[in-house]
Amino acid sequence: MTHDSLFSAIASFFIKGGPFMVLLVGLSLLSLTVAILRGLRLRESVVLPPEVANAVENLQPGDTLEALYHTMEDHPSAMSRILATLISHLNWPKSENLEAVQTKARHEITRLEKGLIVLEMAAGAGPLIGLLGTLSGLVGIFTELGGSGDPVIVARGIAEALNTTMAGLAVAVPSLIAHSYYPRRIEMLAVTMESTASELLAKLYQPSRTR
Repeated sequence: MTHDSLFSAIASFFIKGGPFMVLLVGLSLLSLTVAILRGLRLRESVVLPPEVANAVENLQPGDTLEALYHTMEDHPSAMSRILATLISHLNWPKSENLEAVQTKARHEITRLEKGLIVLEMAAGAGPLIGLLGTLSGLVGIFTELGGSGDPVIVARGIAEALNTTMAGLAVAVPSLIAHSYYPRRIEMLAVTMESTASELLAKLYQPSRTR
């Protein structure tokens, strides 16, 4: 198959899908954009830079926080913002500081989850839009055929009407995979951030500092 014939076949597939195919194409582009942006945003090097984790690990009780400050400034991230909240409330009791850190962590996790609702909607709405397009196409086919009842024409029309169902599933499957994967990814990152924050909290709140 030549490039021209392949392009014509693809164009014919979408054109015969009717107006519902336009909705599916738009939904697929939106879902793909969100999936790519979330994938870039949820990289471990972006959420939890190794430099920040190493700075916390290398910090010894009694050390100044200057090196950690500089590292956090050089690598702004969700982890850095959580640790900044912890450090800025060192004059608070440990339990109250922990509550402030947990509140900040929930806020950062909410930011990481931004856009996942689009993937959920695409996974659920894609097949429904495709089915609606197919039903609409079938109604048009049988209305146009009237009493002719030519089985070849009917079969060709049904095949064309099923294009939107195929497109709807093609949108839903990747969206469902991404929507299932990213929350697990966020959960793993949250556990790592919690561990790092707990480590810093333990080092900064020595017995002499507790109330």
